[in-house]
Amino acid sequence: AVPVELSLPLEYLAINFNFIAITAKVGSSVWETSMLPKGDGTHFIALPAKVRKKEKLLFGDEVEISFETRERKRNK
Repeated sequence: AVPVELSLPLEYLAINFNFIAITAKVGSSVWETSMLPKGDGTHFIALPAKVRKKEKLLFGDEVEISFETRERKRNK
């Protein structure tokens, strides 16, 4: 989950179903993704299986994720 105090100021960047385009980083893994809406006004960042495997993350582990917003092309 992304804390509301971090995602709320970025909502102006949201397009296509309220996704916010970001580049995320966990450990040495970096990937392009989006903050995904949870439906209650908050967002989350999904951790792909390849990142979990590379970083040796297990279910229940606390994870620190850093991210930067990126420009996303709008569909015409």
